[in-house]
Amino acid sequence: MTQHIGHFIAGQIEPGSGARSGAVFNPSTGQEIARCDYADRATLERAVAVATEAGRRWARASHATRQAVVFKLRELMIARTDALAEIIGREHGKTLADAKGEIGRAIEGIEFAVNAPHVTKGEFASNVGGEIDVFSMRVPIGVVGAITPFNFPIMVPAVMMTMAVSVGNAVVWKPSEKVPSAALEFARMWQEAGLPDGVFNVVQGDKEMVDAILEHPGIAGVSFVGSTAVGEYVYQKGTSHNKRVAAFTGGKNHMVVMPDADLEAAASAFVAAGYGSASQRCMAVSLLLPVGQETAERLRALVVQKIGQLKVGPYDDPQADYGAVVSAQSRDAVLQAIERCIAEGGELVTDGRSLKVSGCEGGYYIGPTLFDRVTTDMHLYREEVFGPVRAMMRPATLEEAIAITNAHEYGNGAVIFTREGKSAQRFMSEVEAGMIGVNVPVPLPAAYFNFGGLRRSKFGDGHLYGPDAARFYTKIKTVSQRWPEPEQGGGMSLAFDPKA
Repeated sequence: MTQHIGHFIAGQIEPGSGARSGAVFNPSTGQEIARCDYADRATLERAVAVATEAGRRWARASHATRQAVVFKLRELMIARTDALAEIIGREHGKTLADAKGEIGRAIEGIEFAVNAPHVTKGEFASNVGGEIDVFSMRVPIGVVGAITPFNFPIMVPAVMMTMAVSVGNAVVWKPSEKVPSAALEFARMWQEAGLPDGVFNVVQGDKEMVDAILEHPGIAGVSFVGSTAVGEYVYQKGTSHNKRVAAFTGGKNHMVVMPDADLEAAASAFVAAGYGSASQRCMAVSLLLPVGQETAERLRALVVQKIGQLKVGPYDDPQADYGAVVSAQSRDAVLQAIERCIAEGGELVTDGRSLKVSGCEGGYYIGPTLFDRVTTDMHLYREEVFGPVRAMMRPATLEEAIAITNAHEYGNGAVIFTREGKSAQRFMSEVEAGMIGVNVPVPLPAAYFNFGGLRRSKFGDGHLYGPDAARFYTKIKTVSQRWPEPEQGGGMSLAFDPKA
């Protein structure tokens, strides 16, 4: 009998209406392992109604009450790391070690959410005039809609929604239909941590449910992570319905390597950051830019050697460096990107198209693939490829490398490897990217810093985590108050006098 994965509303797991569903696959084998029931608009209507009522009560809960729940959630996440990693690996395809790393970053985000009382403190000024005190306070925005991608089934939801809940909001979450099971497990953990039923809800679905969330008048804000095309659509449609929207989208992250860099370390960093998780990360290094021909030749030889040592296998193979891509459609799109770059004149250095994994012949595997001499007019430079296909470019100078980096429409992350401080300083100053690394291959900041790209890597002013995330999920009320003496009378004046 086929397993059906349903929704989580008002503290209960419930099946879908049966009208629409989609297959869930194990990417390591290519086998269908479940069906995900898709919510209809009536289901969303009920979830928002439940969240609205539960959210009103949760918004009135003390900071101490909220933080106790978040603390307990952290304990549960740590205790269930192995079980969660198994769920993630089975539906996503990433290795168990990679899944555990994801959960570790999720725990960092949960830990920072405990700081919500601090990062949402208001301002106060006494006796601004006429014995009037003025203060501001941050209050929850209401019901938050969350739309998350397949590539981080736990980390993105945890850092996104834990802060939303911690500052007093209720949540209606649509996870990726490719990886639905982790969402239900996360919802159960919230419940076990003591979160009142109805504050955290899960509605499974596809684009139809995205549109329903964006259009629903009871949802005050939407946080999204996914592709640029969808993120721009979410931002434009959500804001047209008067919602606060933060959409975190694609990246084509450049890694510049200067001639003075430690090339051995740079090569290891590129391979790890470029091919980890089958390159299905928005912060993965996509483009390698060694400065100068000698640097390029030496670095290429090192990279090719290290690529040859990578092992690709099923998610539960402890020897595998990375696993399958998430779906047959993703695999086909990556293969098409390889064919296109060949046709456009890219030099195929390492070809991963023929990779076969013994015992998992139906899995969605692609071996590590590297192109050299890619130029800015090629699709492999312009388009984000969510699979293990990376590219080398050959700038002659740092100035050219910076120009290539800034010519791209995305501005998620960019890194430089160098021993020379002035080069690093110039890179940090001139590159238009939201997250910059210096001798750090993946400049993913700690959870107490803001996360978000620039240009078309982010739409809206919010951040995924860090202090600005707390501000995104709250709105400001400013109060002016004066307390007259007992029995004190007062005359009436129509004049505006702030000093009165």
